Amino acid sequence: MRKLEKFDNLVSMFFTRARELGDAPFLWAKSGGKWHSTSWAESARKVASLAAALRKLGLKPGDRVMLVSENRPEWCLSDLAIMAAGGVTVPTYTTNTERDHQHIIDNSGATMTIVSDGKLAKTLLPAILHTAGSAGHVVIGMEEMKLSQPGAIDFHDWNALIAANPADVGEAEQAAARMKRADLACIIYTSGTGGSPRGVMQHHGAILTNVEGCCVVISEDFGWEDEVFLSFLPLSHAYEHTGGQHFPIGLGAQIYYSEGLDKLASNIEEVRPTLMVVVPRLFEVLRTRISKQVEKQGKFANYLLDRAVAIGGKKAAGRGSLLDLPMSLFLSRTLKPKLSAKFGGRIKAMVSGGAPLNPEVGIFFESLGITFLQGYGQTEAAPVISCNRPSAGLKHDTVGPPLHGVEVRIAEDGEILVRGELVMHGYWRNEAETARVLKDGWLHTGDIGLIDQRGRIKITDRKKDIIVNDKGDNVAPQKVEGMLTLQPEIMQAMIAGDRKPYMTAVLVPDPEWTQEWCAKTGAKCDLKGLRDNPDYRAAVGAAVERVNKDLSVIERVRRFILADEPFSIENQQLTPSLKIRRHILKEVYGARLDGLYKG
Repeated sequence: MRKLEKFDNLVSMFFTRARELGDAPFLWAKSGGKWHSTSWAESARKVASLAAALRKLGLKPGDRVMLVSENRPEWCLSDLAIMAAGGVTVPTYTTNTERDHQHIIDNSGATMTIVSDGKLAKTLLPAILHTAGSAGHVVIGMEEMKLSQPGAIDFHDWNALIAANPADVGEAEQAAARMKRADLACIIYTSGTGGSPRGVMQHHGAILTNVEGCCVVISEDFGWEDEVFLSFLPLSHAYEHTGGQHFPIGLGAQIYYSEGLDKLASNIEEVRPTLMVVVPRLFEVLRTRISKQVEKQGKFANYLLDRAVAIGGKKAAGRGSLLDLPMSLFLSRTLKPKLSAKFGGRIKAMVSGGAPLNPEVGIFFESLGITFLQGYGQTEAAPVISCNRPSAGLKHDTVGPPLHGVEVRIAEDGEILVRGELVMHGYWRNEAETARVLKDGWLHTGDIGLIDQRGRIKITDRKKDIIVNDKGDNVAPQKVEGMLTLQPEIMQAMIAGDRKPYMTAVLVPDPEWTQEWCAKTGAKCDLKGLRDNPDYRAAVGAAVERVNKDLSVIERVRRFILADEPFSIENQQLTPSLKIRRHILKEVYGARLDGLYKG
């Protein structure tokens, strides 16, 4: 069994793998219809040179550098170079608004930014110019950017910097060796319950603990060989940053960067990955697509799919039967190979995380011969806490046992507590929030759960007030609701979207505004009748659209319903301190909100 050696920091792990693998391919991207690779050795040279350039531009140990880019080889190389220069990476979402960028720049104190292209720079540059320390802020473009008036910003070209600063890889490796596991590696911003994103301080040891634990799962349960990853989740998300970048580096794996969700299916067939980091929503879509394709193939194909899923369901419930063996053998020679080919034919496992998985989805793919592992984690834990694995018994309503080196216990109130090197050192410049979630070395996750007899964690509820959409993105409801209720048309609001593709809302229109609207339009001021009045709904919708302009893509409210009555203490929809009771509102409006996702 192959094991991952202990490293002092992420950069040393990378340089070690680069020295071992040399001219073997490492990073792949598609251009001109063909996949092109960058070798480990070439990657190491670029990382060393870019690190030297960053230091020459004034980067000092501990300085923060923002990284704004879609997934591509330059993202990985920039991240490694920032750390190799002694800096701290601050990844940000490509969907961030100008206000989001400004908050992160102000809060992190970043004095440099690496951005991929002019399109993303359009939102980024105004944010930089509006910050107090914009004078002399260094911006490095991965691609050439035509800027008519750069102003106070110091612009540089990514490739030109590397070419102008040739550096010795051996010396860069020796310099990197001085970093320790406790040193800060990155600050990843995640939504808090109050709305303002909080910067999670992930140290080298936290991410390395994740990498080491994941390598144990692969080596013990699947065998560690020449692994191939296909990266498509945002690298600015802690899940892909660790699972789709540093974990593959630890394995010495190749990383292919997907062309995007619309081409993901064809990319999977071309790349033939052995491991993939995924979110549940992708597989809900793929399950629907596979079912429709099989449906078109006639009654016999549908019969085989139904039998495969039925047998898989019985196995998952512990009711497997020898009577099913002949059909299972038949399916393994007919249906399963065809479906396996759609995933490239050599997939060992797909690891789902970032959002809760519907157990039926896991059983569906297991039934078709695709090993599906559900994991659990938080950005505050770098982020993987646990993962299902065959040796522990796959059970899709659990998230598996804790990773190697991770301690988990259940508090008296049922909250899941986590301890170990993977736990963050705290939130950047936010002592109050740090003290709230870190107590006596234990991370208070805000999730409620239990540990079964085989040591697997089962999540039963969420204690914290955060919406996690179907792609694993966090949305702070109070922020969006607060912005909605600032509009003159809206008195109260509750947004929803947990495990869903977008946000929806229950809105209570402002009564005074409603009276004025009715007087102006001549409509009868009957709330029940107004709910079905298209002009009235359009007027409220205009207020929602005003708010959406200042929200990121994942926060925007796409559809809404109008409440039957205002939220109040009397109808139990408000607490005595006038906070909305989400569980009560979901009982009342849940079915109608779910209906907004249909059709």
